[in-house]
Formats: sequence, structure tokens, C-alpha cells
Amino acid sequence: MLDTPITRTEELLLMRQDAIPRGLATAHPIVLARGQGARVWDVEDKEYIDFIGGIGVLNVGHNHPRVVAAVVRQAQQLMHTCFQVAMYEPYIHLARALNRAMPGGVQAKSVLFTSGAEATENAIKIARAYTGRPGVIAFSHSFHGRTLLGMSLTGKANPYKQNFGPFAPEVYRAPYPYEYWGWTTEKALEGLRELFETQVSPDRVAAIIIEPVLGEGGFVPAPIDFLRALRQLCDQHGIVFIDDEIQSGFGRTGKLYAIEHSGVTPDLVTFAKSVGGGLPISGVTGKVAIMDAPQPGGLGGTFGGNVLACAAALAVFDIFEREDLLARGQALGQTLRDAFEAWQRRYPQIGDVRGLGPMLGLEFVSDRQTRQPAPHLVSQIVERARERGLLLLKAGMYGSVIRVLVPLVASDDDIDQALDVFAAALADVLG
Repeated sequence: MLDTPITRTEELLLMRQDAIPRGLATAHPIVLARGQGARVWDVEDKEYIDFIGGIGVLNVGHNHPRVVAAVVRQAQQLMHTCFQVAMYEPYIHLARALNRAMPGGVQAKSVLFTSGAEATENAIKIARAYTGRPGVIAFSHSFHGRTLLGMSLTGKANPYKQNFGPFAPEVYRAPYPYEYWGWTTEKALEGLRELFETQVSPDRVAAIIIEPVLGEGGFVPAPIDFLRALRQLCDQHGIVFIDDEIQSGFGRTGKLYAIEHSGVTPDLVTFAKSVGGGLPISGVTGKVAIMDAPQPGGLGGTFGGNVLACAAALAVFDIFEREDLLARGQALGQTLRDAFEAWQRRYPQIGDVRGLGPMLGLEFVSDRQTRQPAPHLVSQIVERARERGLLLLKAGMYGSVIRVLVPLVASDDDIDQALDVFAAALADVLG
């Protein structure tokens, strides 16, 4: 009897098992070959609608023609020098564009890196250089990267921290205002004031870093009143306010940066993910006096602001303007919210629907009375959706949230088809 031949996917999964350590987890057991807009195809040529977008990297979609053209043009001229060796125009032009986009319209400067974690680390360095203080306050449920300082700031132990310590000192944690679980603005502010009294004096704190919408933590928007109170506390005590827009930035919430919904002006903004249209680039934009605090040589990185990624990022700015993607994001967010809230009325297991614009999360519980997190339901829904051609991703402390990171360029047909598949997956699992 002949053995059944294995598929290309099965062959690659076996190769992966031998070649790649288990610590690098993958959400879906598929191998992608190509993508366009809001759709991707695997090595078996099965088509999927992508509601993950490379974890928020592809707000302008897969292989946007303007991004591809910009990268090809640049690759034919110059691929790398390192900005610390010799400068190149795309870095300078991108910094100027980022400075003009700084929330609050304040005079700003920008420095570029490669990953979100690098942006986070350098924002802390800049804040410490400016204030001469060591302390940093982050929040529960937060995610700020997988480097030593990034893990230290991150407000979730597993899987991110495991036995990777000891962690960086002078990092303190305050409660995030997560209203679905009882953490109101006032209660969270009380927790922060208690931290000042019991763990670190505010005059020892260089920076407070916050995601205006939790990313890995479950797509929880910080209430406007909380962000405004945080701004006042920072002003009162001379603390640098760092706005982490790595997942929520570049149109994900219907504004370029999520904090713009609150009217609060941060001191520093960290960004990454969608700024590069698929290429790795990150950075920090901030008020001039703060950004200029480190001495020459204190900031940098061999690949930071790589010229190809800068060219891609300039194309992303152009796409947002030409295609009016912020308006598209707002309309897309309303369409998605209407569908999700209708499902919430139908299924008691959908405990909460929340977010800003198209950055929306659905939190699943066993029932609305006990609010017991239901990660098992989420896993089943994600699997059923993938089988039907829709890629979804989990989030939240317990993996009980489905988050939506669909490219903003998704067509109405893409969205209609995706919502039909999503609804069918819900019906399969929830009945």
C-alpha cells in the first residue's frame, strides 16, 4: 500500500520543527506565499482574508503598489550605509514628515530605529537623559517588547517573561483603567497615587509610558479622563509622558495616532509596525528639548532608519493622503462595530465589544454574570474562521479576546465576506 504523499505545508512544518526553536510560536499552522491588499494565499494556494495584518503592520495592505515601487526604486540606488556613517535623504524627509504629524502640533524631532522594542528602549533613554531620573512607570496588561527592558515594562508574565529574569531595575507598575473588569479611571488613578506613596517618589520618576489602547492586553482604550489626568500628573511632577503608538498608530484607530482622540499632547511618541508598510522601521518623535537631551553618539543603531524602510514609510504617508485612509478607517470601524454589537446582543458569551475606530476587540466569557474568561471559545472560533478562509488573532491576559487588525485598504467586498465567515464561525462554536 502506497503512503499518502504529504502536502507542501506538512513538509514545511516538519522542516520548521527541526530548524526553529519551540519558543518562537506561530498562531496559525499555515505557510503564506503571497499577499495583496487584505488577502493572502498559502503555499497550497488557499486564499484567506487577513484580519491580522502582520499584527498591525499592514494598515496599507499587503504589497501596496506605491510601497513596492518606492522600495524597488530605492534598492536600485542605495540599500544601506548606516545613517551614523553617512546620511541619506529619505531619513531626513521621513523625520520631517513625522515631526509635522506630532500630536498637538508642537515643534518636534525624530530618531529612527528598526523594531518597536528599540523605540521603547530609546524613549526611556531619552527621558532619563532629560530628567536625570531613573524610575519608569508602566501599566498592567501592557506590552512593550521582548528585550530586557521591554519585558520589564510589559505587564504580563506568561509567556513573555517566563524565567528570563532578573529584569531591569527601577520599573514600577500601575493599574490600567480596564473598566470591563472594574478598573475605573478613579480606581486606576488611586492606584497610581498609592504607587507614588509606597514604591517610588514622583521626583524619582523619569517617565510614564502608556498604550492609549492596549494591544496585546486586549484592545482596551484608556478613558479620555484618565489620559488627561495622567498628563496633569506628569506636568505637576516633571515626568515625561511617553505615548506608545506601536500597535495603535498610523491610522489603526481612525486617527494617525490613537492619543489624538483625547486631545492630550504627549512628550514622546513611539511608533513602528504600520509606518513601514511591511518593512521594519520604528522610532521616537518628541518635543525638541527632550529629544535633544542625549549627547552626540548616545542614540543610533546600525540598521536604524534603513534607507529602504524610509522609502517605504514615505510611500505610506503618501498613501494615507492620496487614499484618505483615515476617513476610510473611521467608516470601516463603524461597519465592524455595528456587526460586532449585533453579535453581542445575540450571544451572551460576547461580554464586551470595545475599541477606537477599526481597532476593535471582542472579549469572550462563559457567561455575562460570572464573567469567567473563555479562551477555549476564542481558540475554537479562530480555528473555525481559518478553516473558512479568515485569519483572526487572540489577545488579552487570558487569550479571551479576538482583536481586529484588518488593513484599512480592505474593500467592502472583503469586509462583507469576512463578516459572513466570522458570523459562521461564531454560530459553529456558540450555537
